[in-house]
Amino acid sequence: MIQIYDTIISTDILEESFLCDLSACKGICCVEGESGAPVEKEEIAALEAVLPVVWNDLSPAAREIIQKQGVVYLDEDGEYVTSIVDGKDCVFTYYDEQGYCKCALEKACREKKSNFYKPVSCHLYPVRVAQYKGFRAVNYHQWSVCQAAKILGKKENIKIYQFLKEPLIRKFGEEWYKHLCQVAWEYTKDERGALGCTGEEY
Repeated sequence: MIQIYDTIISTDILEESFLCDLSACKGICCVEGESGAPVEKEEIAALEAVLPVVWNDLSPAAREIIQKQGVVYLDEDGEYVTSIVDGKDCVFTYYDEQGYCKCALEKACREKKSNFYKPVSCHLYPVRVAQYKGFRAVNYHQWSVCQAAKILGKKENIKIYQFLKEPLIRKFGEEWYKHLCQVAWEYTKDERGALGCTGEEY
């Protein structure tokens, strides 16, 4: 474990390789799981605001769920998560012509129809952040459905913290990420970690 400010970070994030391989997994992480994706309280309003933009991309079943219970619900741990359909698909998913499961929120943002990319927990995956008294734990959540991402990450020599540069900055800020890169360089002697600290990537 390493510490940056109020975060305790698993060294797996510096050591393990990861690069999403949509052609292999077909977006299964938006389907499988025990509940919806974690949502921060302040993100609920953003999800509700973007509904008219993404509504036509959502399945009829997803629309029905949203109309009944809203965009989120409280899970067994008392945390807000995205509503899901039949215990599986996130209500904000849609399927493309190849049968890949994708995020309607991300699609709307990429098409410049919305400023909200998607919940930060989705953006950060496979990293999960847990709040404790006095600190936040930043951990790597290993899941069998992401095996292809581990293989591709190893092939391309991309570590988790490098793959997740954008969402990590979104969550913790650029200064935090620069510190993480410095630690990565010191810990793994990864030259790209050092590059991230020179300012060349910013």
